[in-house]
Amino acid sequence: MSTDLSQSDPDTEANQSAEIVQTDLQDGESVRSAAHSEDGTSSVGAGGHSSHNTDVQRDSRSTGRRTPGTGEDHAGCVSPTDRDGAAGGQHRQPTGGSSGGTAPSVATEEEDEGPEEEEEGLRERQTGQRDAPLEEENQGVRHGWVTKGLTGKPQTHASDAPTLCYITAPLGVTKVMTCDLVNGLSSLMVSDLEELVSSVLRLKLPDNTKCSFPITVAIPFRSCYRGNYRDIIVKFVDQASRVSYVNPVSVEGNYDGQKGSYAEVRVYTLGVFAVVSCLRKESYTIPKRGLSLKLSIDPRICLDYLPGSFASPVMAQAVVQPVDPSLLSALKSNKDAYQAVLSASPLLYLSRPSSQPPRRPLVLTLPCPPNPERRRPGEDGESGPPRPTSAVYIQDSPLQQRMRAVSASVKTSREFAKEQLILLGWKEEQWNVLDDVSIRNLQNGLVSFELMEHFERLIVLRLQFPTRSSNLCAMVEEIEDSVRRVMVTIVLRRQRQDPHSVVVAALPSRDLSWELAKLQGQAYCGPPDPSGEIAMSEGDQLLLSFNGNITADQGSKSPKTITFHNQRKSFEYLKLTVVDPFGNYSSPHYKGLAVFHRIPRVQLLWMDNTAVLSPQHPLVEPVCKLSLTLPKLCEEEAALLLLALRVKRSAVQLARLRAPAHSLPQQAFHVLGLWRRSLPSHTPKAPLLARCLVRAGRPDLAKELLLREGAGGGGGGEGGAG
Repeated sequence: MSTDLSQSDPDTEANQSAEIVQTDLQDGESVRSAAHSEDGTSSVGAGGHSSHNTDVQRDSRSTGRRTPGTGEDHAGCVSPTDRDGAAGGQHRQPTGGSSGGTAPSVATEEEDEGPEEEEEGLRERQTGQRDAPLEEENQGVRHGWVTKGLTGKPQTHASDAPTLCYITAPLGVTKVMTCDLVNGLSSLMVSDLEELVSSVLRLKLPDNTKCSFPITVAIPFRSCYRGNYRDIIVKFVDQASRVSYVNPVSVEGNYDGQKGSYAEVRVYTLGVFAVVSCLRKESYTIPKRGLSLKLSIDPRICLDYLPGSFASPVMAQAVVQPVDPSLLSALKSNKDAYQAVLSASPLLYLSRPSSQPPRRPLVLTLPCPPNPERRRPGEDGESGPPRPTSAVYIQDSPLQQRMRAVSASVKTSREFAKEQLILLGWKEEQWNVLDDVSIRNLQNGLVSFELMEHFERLIVLRLQFPTRSSNLCAMVEEIEDSVRRVMVTIVLRRQRQDPHSVVVAALPSRDLSWELAKLQGQAYCGPPDPSGEIAMSEGDQLLLSFNGNITADQGSKSPKTITFHNQRKSFEYLKLTVVDPFGNYSSPHYKGLAVFHRIPRVQLLWMDNTAVLSPQHPLVEPVCKLSLTLPKLCEEEAALLLLALRVKRSAVQLARLRAPAHSLPQQAFHVLGLWRRSLPSHTPKAPLLARCLVRAGRPDLAKELLLREGAGGGGGGEGGAG
């Protein structure tokens, strides 16, 4: 779709825009040439990011289980764990003129200045004047540049369309640049442990249009979860299917008078953009003199590299994946073999070059919560039942406080002695229990241990009693899989006043009650009831098809697709229709079935603007089936039909007794049955019923009834209407 096109003659407008773009390009080149002559620096070219794509696979092993954020959605995808390298080509280094944002200082005491000092001061002032345009350029404030919102629709219809993004570019570029909404690719814009938080956009320029890069793109997003563990980053796929990650210049902005969350990035080429939330990666350098580092992700995690650990400085990275206690509870409830596990530390992912083995052990400190059942009333400094709020507090003597502290310490030590701490590490493509590593209990639920070998992943488990190593390894594997999955409930709701209008959504189970209340406020209600819980990963799809006498979109048999995103609610609004209006003659409702098949993200392929199922992966058994019903007559039509049939009042009262008081269509069904039985057996019933249907405002049903009767469809006309 083309956006923001002028209403004037297209050829004239295109020529004018091309001239403006060419002028802006020449101005930009002259400014950049001046910057090169003054500072000796140059900006990164449009393809500057592609050189980093080959580096991202250097540290990632070809393992059966991928590290957080690694893995490719399609050919050419770069692993997010190396996004800093890939994003490096997208950042332009500031020129010397804007360093510090201040001009060189000039002497204020003129009586002390000699000829050389005056000449030097004049030279510095001239340099500062030449650097001023460069500073404005680096700040995105360029002559002839404007900020414009792109809606994805032509300018004539842009007033009622939402703004997809804002661009800051030369005036001519903003006139011809288009922005398309391509949410059909959302499954392929996320990888492991990434979550989509914005729409998926494609920015394009007409062929042979030149643009003075970089330009600024601001993409609105909404993130439900902000914290130390996750970062907001812009994912970009160019026309050659190369993936890059761009760190936003800012994540807050004010556009068109609306303040909100906008991921603002400077780009050097165009393609498909999306804002994702991913695990934060902390990079650091280990010098030869050693390093003691508390991770900013989680200050409780400490890495102590002793002096002489490496012969030369080493670059390393750390990623932390928290493990929710509810996840452990769910795993323990499913398998009795996991009952020994009380708590777990976060999953710690460490990466560094393997060419330099460590010479001295690494000391790590991780949080591993104590037994949540150990703290009971009376063990936290108070004895007996909780004290009422109105009671007077009497301070204990120092001796009593000391005796209580010693008693609590002894009890805690005894309980700790019953527990066992086990360290597991990932090496050579599998999890291993490190029995030879001694783990020490520290205060505040912290544990400490030393490692001489390098492990890519580490986790500490607190056990209530000993168990098999194979059970622990299997549980950690399930923990890794579970943090990538979310329990989802499929909901299908129909509009109260129009049962044919329905909404379908795959919602996180934790938000089910809240989302159902919102749908209830929008006049959407059941049946059917929500489905059971289904485990889905970010970007997985649900393929919706219909069976029975109900379908969607005027009998179209093409399945509908619903993409699951943990932080974006995807609602599919459908219009249900009936395949055979005279079917289900023995029921007051039309009957059908909504069938859902789950398609994992890894089985999808990039095709144009849509992610489609790979031919190599056929559909498996459906994960959910929901029963559907549609009334055969709406309430207004049923009321008119009752008047047209001219049945006795006693028959209507009997129908009301047989059917619910609030269901007029069911009452009409019973009235039709009584009406048929009240007629003589030799009387043709189809013409009479057709005449009543016309009076009730359904000539379409009357016409089809007569056609069926003429074609030998039988005389059970009341089945079609009822």
